[in-house]
Amino acid sequence: MCCRLLACAVFALSLATPAFAQLENVGQLSFPTSGSAEAQRHFLRGVAILHSFGWKQAIEEFQLAQKAQPNFAMAYWGESLAYNHPLNSQMDFTEPRKVLARLGPDRAARAAKAPTDREKGFVNAVEELWGEGDSRQRRLNYMAAMERLHNQFPNDDEVTTFYALSILSASAAVDDRTSRLNVKAAALAMDVFKRNSNHPGAVHYIIHAFDDPIHAPLALEAAKVYAKIVPAVSHAVHMPTHIFIQHGMWNEVANQNIRAYNVGKELWRPGDVPGDMSHSGDWGQYGFLQLGDYAGARERIQAFEWMAETTKNARATGALALVRARYIIETEEWKVQPVAEGASNETILANGFSAVKTGDMATATKMEEMLAAKAKAAPGGAPAPANPHAEHGAAPAPAAQPAAGGNSDAGKGVRVMHMELAALIAQAKGQTDQAIKLLQDAAALEETMRAPNGAADPIKPSHELLGEVLLKAGKAKEAADAFEVSLLRMPNRARSLMGAIAAHAAAGNKIKSAQRLATLNSFWKGKPFTAPTTDAR
Repeated sequence: MCCRLLACAVFALSLATPAFAQLENVGQLSFPTSGSAEAQRHFLRGVAILHSFGWKQAIEEFQLAQKAQPNFAMAYWGESLAYNHPLNSQMDFTEPRKVLARLGPDRAARAAKAPTDREKGFVNAVEELWGEGDSRQRRLNYMAAMERLHNQFPNDDEVTTFYALSILSASAAVDDRTSRLNVKAAALAMDVFKRNSNHPGAVHYIIHAFDDPIHAPLALEAAKVYAKIVPAVSHAVHMPTHIFIQHGMWNEVANQNIRAYNVGKELWRPGDVPGDMSHSGDWGQYGFLQLGDYAGARERIQAFEWMAETTKNARATGALALVRARYIIETEEWKVQPVAEGASNETILANGFSAVKTGDMATATKMEEMLAAKAKAAPGGAPAPANPHAEHGAAPAPAAQPAAGGNSDAGKGVRVMHMELAALIAQAKGQTDQAIKLLQDAAALEETMRAPNGAADPIKPSHELLGEVLLKAGKAKEAADAFEVSLLRMPNRARSLMGAIAAHAAAGNKIKSAQRLATLNSFWKGKPFTAPTTDAR
């Protein structure tokens, strides 16, 4: 009898006492459960890593918790959440259902192994997420279940943060263009952030919720914290740069992503998808290019060459093509190269630009035709005419609208690139008005795409190219306006700053030119750039 009473007392104490932990290199959180001391130790670390989307690392911790306590329901709850990115458009229930089946044969049996109302709430919520229905409906059901749990435990930080993430997941599923769901999720995460500034989920979800040009300033404090508190997880090291990039903080974008790449490389094993390495390497290279540190940008290309060769992964191969093309566009080190039929849009664009700039109009026309075919085949169709730069060419036809609910940004991107190359060809042929009209249409189309929140996409912003064409045409005031729009969309972008410096100087606005020059010089590490003294005609 005494033993039973003692056991109950210890169990009750484990639930009442916050299982607070400053976890090594993954943040700080409090998540008391019914787990044994050994199971709880692995569980806490698994949850902290899960908050930072370190999927493989989290799975290992949750499985160790299960080994320590086979009937510990929360360890299976955590593992089930570690097989899918909650912000992707689809969530595969295959592996999560297998995890839950290890806990118990059906929903009732699994719930019976969760000894408290709070733990039952978490387990029942993932039953909704991994239950019947399509991905969209399951996400909405999960959010509703987490809302009920939050109403029951409104002061529980883990309930609150996972509820916030469920809202972000639902927002991605329903394509919430109003941002209302994201702002709601951010408010919940910020409430936790006020109590625990080192909570990995709170800072992470604030960044995801405010990952757009309008709201990004609200996440800067969280981004700076997150940049320091979870050095063991590649995604966590990279994620602050989603906010840094929207502030034009290029040193932070470059160096933080180098750190993220190195963590991802250390964790990578043969057979793994090199997603963390690829994403951070991509953004890191963009940061080095904006700094004018072209040697650093070339080192990132070499890293991708290693990655593509070592992993044999299609994502790494595609990213290698992207960073090579981006290097040409940003550095303007023009070089015409052989291009295969299956080449990426960016490869074709960079080669087309190189051809125009070096006077190889035959290759330029071939590249334009390749982009025209890709634009026609892409979602939305109806690209600009195949040869809009022809003597009798008219303005491009309006782009076809996507089907309701469809995502046509990929199609829009290639159509923008097609119009950009067609405009450069038109300009080279002396058809300046046609070139300007094409780029005005390209800029209008780009503005209907998702607002810029990462590396430039398309790799040559159309407002920037419009400014360059206008400046060469002697339309300095209009060029300055175009560059300013580009900078509003992508703060501190180096080529747009250079264009603005030259355009404002040519338009006689020396003060504005000097201001933009001072901004560029505050971070630029490349060849010194000075405002031209002529009208740049």
